[in-house]
Amino acid sequence: MVPYPEAAQPLVDMQPQHGFFVGIDSDGCAFDTMEIKHKECFAPNIIKHWELQAVSKYAREAAEFVNLYSKWRGINRWPALVMVFDLLRERPEVQARHIEPPMAERIREFIANGDFAKSNDGLAAYMKAYPDPELDRAWAWTTGVNDTVTDMVHGIPPFPYVRESLAFLADKADMIVVSATPLEALEREWKEHDIAQYVRVIAGQEMGKKQLHLELAANGKYPENRVLMVGDAPGDMKAAKANNALFYPVNPGHEEASWQHFYEEAVHKFLAEEYAGEYEAELIAEFEAMLPSVPPWKM
Repeated sequence: MVPYPEAAQPLVDMQPQHGFFVGIDSDGCAFDTMEIKHKECFAPNIIKHWELQAVSKYAREAAEFVNLYSKWRGINRWPALVMVFDLLRERPEVQARHIEPPMAERIREFIANGDFAKSNDGLAAYMKAYPDPELDRAWAWTTGVNDTVTDMVHGIPPFPYVRESLAFLADKADMIVVSATPLEALEREWKEHDIAQYVRVIAGQEMGKKQLHLELAANGKYPENRVLMVGDAPGDMKAAKANNALFYPVNPGHEEASWQHFYEEAVHKFLAEEYAGEYEAELIAEFEAMLPSVPPWKM
């Protein structure tokens, strides 16, 4: 058995009750929360805590590209933050204003250290071992983001056809939430809209990475081609493929259509074991075409 956080024990203990397994991402996939979280919570706190007020327009553009509109959509907040700084540093408009985004050397060291989870708890533990003023600022930023999310992100229902899909699968597949979001926020959102009832486990960042969630919950427990991950980001697809699972993409900007297609067609293909192969490949090709690696201001 691979090493796993103590919090992930419910995934290890989970035993099949049905013949199929479905993992579902939350932010931007089941819920239309990615836009508000990154535009109203993450970006303003980046500008505030890292003193980027003089280039706020460009900081927002960089943050939204990395976190919403690129192949890095959905990555962990720490490498995303460093990528925002790096993109800003390259922009002539930022250089012309003589603004130097942080090099974030201590944050890069935290990211590179494999002994600490890339979560708030992981950062807190890392700060005890390697105290530094930059990490104090990083702590203020990440807790500020979470506080803003708690204050602002509520009352947002699941995308249309999410509830219908979960209800349809309830007696056919074992389902879990597979997310990098803190557990507190996940439980609040899924319970607020009464869809927590459909999933066996809500797995957040405290239980490890998404790849580990799927590995602990599904590997060796279900037949081949009966494990599916539903997600809206390349990281979701990577986690699925690392576990030889199938992937259903919820296309950014076309979430309602993606969920309707899932409910009306794709889920039936999956249950009939006709999903793997050309059908899945076509869906993934369409998904990947929507997430570029080059920001629009470089084109």
